[in-house]
Amino acid sequence: MNTQLLNGPENAKITLILAHGAGAGMDTAFMTLFAEGVANHGVRVIRFNFDYMETMRKTGRRRPPDPMPKLLDRFVGVINSVKSEPLFIGGKSMGGRVASMIAAGHGDIHAPIAGCICLGYPFHPPGKPDRLRLDHFSTLKTPVLICQGERDPFGTTGEVADFSLPDAVQVHFLPDGEHSFKPRKASGLTLEDNIASAVAASAAFIEAHQT
Repeated sequence: MNTQLLNGPENAKITLILAHGAGAGMDTAFMTLFAEGVANHGVRVIRFNFDYMETMRKTGRRRPPDPMPKLLDRFVGVINSVKSEPLFIGGKSMGGRVASMIAAGHGDIHAPIAGCICLGYPFHPPGKPDRLRLDHFSTLKTPVLICQGERDPFGTTGEVADFSLPDAVQVHFLPDGEHSFKPRKASGLTLEDNIASAVAASAAFIEAHQT
């Protein structure tokens, strides 16, 4: 079984399973800061690597992400190995997209999902706003929180405002943030400020949807 990272109380009543983005694994500074922040609210946070990332770690050679069906299978496998209710899922960028597809009914999960948290949702590839990744949002079965940098090239504040998102989707914008929430120095904010804001929004979302 692939390695997992755990934060928060082992006996926590609430669990969040968190997946990484396309280019970096479960143990980046971003993932760690967010996981630790949410764990401080009494949530058990489980991080894992997709299979292609495990292979990259072992071989030292970069690989593209696995096809979506394989990403879904890996995420669903982790979900089905966890016995916890309420259970939340989420992830950074690609990981959040996979989580949102599970929240929309893709994958044979054995436990209900209480909610989904997407950190920097890739609404479209950078520079290709016509290639939207929103088709599955119409079948969402759980509430979704998207924490999005205002300057995210995968979906800026202005672009997201023009999308017809379902009522189940809530968007929390991080001031002046890019795809990993980092603001420009001139904004007077720091990356830690924006991650803390995402943590606070996520903790409130979990509190609101845990029953």
